[in-house]
Amino acid sequence: MTFMSKPPIGTKTKTGEKCPESGVWKVDDLYEYTTAPIAKGNIMPPYKGKAVTWVLKSYA
Repeated sequence: MTFMSKPPIGTKTKTGEKCPESGVWKVDDLYEYTTAPIAKGNIMPPYKGKAVTWVLKSYA
């Protein structure tokens, strides 16, 4: 049996990419503190109409 490890907290992904892990994701921006719960496999959304980088803050 093979166990797949979860991506570590702090993993980054961008708008338009598939979410690699279910959890709470934060916009990677010094001036914004917006979080969103996103499920594994969903497409990472834009923020305020723009492509952004998302950072995994906690697991679901």
